Amino acid sequence: MKAYYLNYKQKNFHFAIILLILLFTAGCSSTKYIESYQSIVKKVEIDSISKPYEEAAYNYVQKDIRPAGWLGLNEGIYNIFNTKNGKYKTHNIKPLGTPPAILDSALVEISRTQIEKYLRSKGFFNAKVQSEISVKNKLATVKFKANTGAPFMVNKINYEIPDEQVKNLYMGNKSRFTHLSEGMQYDEDSLVYERENIYKLMRQNGYFDFVRPYVRYEPDSNQNNNKVSVKLIIDNPIDSSGKHKIYTIGETNIIIAPSYEGFTDSIELNKRVFRDIRFTDLSHKYRRNPIIRYNFIKPGEIYDIDKETLTYDRMYDLNVFKNVKIDYYKPKDSTNKVNPVVMLTPQKRMSNRIEGEIPFNDFTVGFNISNTYTNNNIFKGAERFQFQIKGGLQARNTKGTSLFSDIYQRDFSVSASLTVPRLMVPFNIPLMGKNGIPYTTFSSSYLYALQKDITVRRIFINSISYDWVETKSKLHSFTPLNFEYRFGSVLIDTTDKTNYQQYLDNKELFEKNSYNITLLGRKDVTLGMKYAYSLNAEKLSQQRTFIYFKGNMEIGGNLLYLGNRIFGKKPDPAAGNYGKVLGLPYNQYLRPEVDIRWYKNFDNEKQFVARINAGVGYAYGNSLAMPFDKLFYAGGSSGVRAWQARTLGPGNYNREVISSPEVRASSFGIDQLGQMRIEANLEYRFILASKFFGGKLRGATFLDGGNIWNIAPGNPQPQTYFNFKKLHEQIALGTGLGFRYDVQYFVFRFDVGLKLKDPQFAPGEQWVISKYLSGAKAFKAAYELTHSPDRYRFLQYNFGIGMPF
Repeated sequence: MKAYYLNYKQKNFHFAIILLILLFTAGCSSTKYIESYQSIVKKVEIDSISKPYEEAAYNYVQKDIRPAGWLGLNEGIYNIFNTKNGKYKTHNIKPLGTPPAILDSALVEISRTQIEKYLRSKGFFNAKVQSEISVKNKLATVKFKANTGAPFMVNKINYEIPDEQVKNLYMGNKSRFTHLSEGMQYDEDSLVYERENIYKLMRQNGYFDFVRPYVRYEPDSNQNNNKVSVKLIIDNPIDSSGKHKIYTIGETNIIIAPSYEGFTDSIELNKRVFRDIRFTDLSHKYRRNPIIRYNFIKPGEIYDIDKETLTYDRMYDLNVFKNVKIDYYKPKDSTNKVNPVVMLTPQKRMSNRIEGEIPFNDFTVGFNISNTYTNNNIFKGAERFQFQIKGGLQARNTKGTSLFSDIYQRDFSVSASLTVPRLMVPFNIPLMGKNGIPYTTFSSSYLYALQKDITVRRIFINSISYDWVETKSKLHSFTPLNFEYRFGSVLIDTTDKTNYQQYLDNKELFEKNSYNITLLGRKDVTLGMKYAYSLNAEKLSQQRTFIYFKGNMEIGGNLLYLGNRIFGKKPDPAAGNYGKVLGLPYNQYLRPEVDIRWYKNFDNEKQFVARINAGVGYAYGNSLAMPFDKLFYAGGSSGVRAWQARTLGPGNYNREVISSPEVRASSFGIDQLGQMRIEANLEYRFILASKFFGGKLRGATFLDGGNIWNIAPGNPQPQTYFNFKKLHEQIALGTGLGFRYDVQYFVFRFDVGLKLKDPQFAPGEQWVISKYLSGAKAFKAAYELTHSPDRYRFLQYNFGIGMPF
């Protein structure tokens, strides 16, 4: 007889499955909570309508009689929290889950009428809809059967526009937006769309007083053979002139409230008017030019509603005003001018944020804490200044010792940045703020990192960056100057034999990680530039179908190398002859990286995401290796989620090659890095509960794959190198489940990753999922004997804020 052991993680996994079954069962048993005369709608059918119209018609079914969603989980959650004594509660209802759809004949009739109206609005003027209800065991099916008849087609379009100027404007521009044409199927949505575009066209061309009711239609369906004629009418205003007026922009007032509390009853305007703009700052905290730069309502120009909207957007984008209001008034001495009044209410200028985190795993525990001071208007021009101090430590969790008794890593950093809302360049760039505010950022930071008895690193970084928006979907970032000064030291003592075991451990630590430890101990300089481009970043929080792309390129050392060659010097790093700056060798490398994603949206908040992320670092010229902090790692909450960050790869690397547990512990975070990374993710997202403690509970299933590799010569571990012929043996695979708690502005995420295929083992033993299902205890015990203090974890838990990608 064979005995099977379920470890505690397997028990948790099985518990989650049992919980889902209980929720499903609770959803299926809703009938026992209702009255004897009631029934629950489990199915709604719309019959005899073509597919596109059927999907839209379903939206006219009243929500209270629509069946609950995915597998009844929403309904099951509602039943758990909102039933008492075998009945549904009538008061103190918890906003969790979705209540069952209890049949209501009145709502069925309303739905039938609305579907019929919808079909008629689509040109089926003779449409008739009937409803049928069938009930069995308190479960109801509602069927709407439609007889649409033949659709009516538009055979003629007439125009009645008495104002010739308006008529010429419309007829000259309608080809850009019109959905009306002879021969089309009659559709009221097309008429509404046309009215909205006529309104926008008029308001874009100076017609300040134009309103939507001026546009109306008169359809005539009293013809033979299902034909309808449509007359489009644009009425004139009822006043003495009888014509629509074009307005130009007059004197503009821009007024800033005295404080974030808003305006007082009395406002004393600035007496000075410059170029028809009166700037009044009652708070005395803002300069004129940085604010009016993003006012697009220009005096002397024709009124344009798009420029009004653009001004709203940019004033909010400055991130120094909590409220923006634009009004207009007509001066008494003119009949064709409007004077704008832009009223701005400041937001709080300064803020301070303290953040902390506790990273931990089976054998390490630590904490990081940071303090960030922000001033959003430091020089009175909407400049954002940030100053951050951050520190942390990591300790080994050793049995029999107190917490943090063995601290092996300490980190400290201080950084400052100044962001100015314009491109600070010596030439003018027209319309730079049309699609988004451009920024110039000056930043400086200092990092100190100590890994006990191994290395100490000091990095000083200065940069200037430009960020601008080409279109709403296309973002650019260019860093023409990025200066990095690194000063590292190796602390490993491989000469002292006083403690012989310590001497052997140090010797093995250096030999097994010589490549990366040498990088950590380097003293060098980087002078380079960066460029990044992203497409459709603004759609990431939207439920829609699109392709997202982000690519960045980092280049270092080329200008310095060119300078060496101009002055007749040719660096030869292989021979130890490096080109130098400030007495230190400079780095020369390329580091491109791309992130491509396909988001496919389905109905009812379901979404599929496919992603590939790849990057490579290549050193050349004056360098033989990439800087340590430019290397890639795999795993983590946004990568291959079944592995903790920095515990996967490179290649087929197995930490068993390190014989000493002490050396293995000391090497954590050093040995599993590489010059190339390829990761791919597939994720299916769905809604679990529409109402869950004030937010939405979403679920996800995912499949992740990827790894990192070495490609530069010199690493003492040959199994870490990329080998295309053995790529199938070097790819890690993981799957899992996730939950996302969406509270509109934040998404709290919890993912559970399960290892499927682990490339650290021999090819015939890589499918570790078989070990998880049978023999997990023995497998983990054997692993710990050769990998202590590392422990093998089939399951990896990831917490985070925001979506993984």
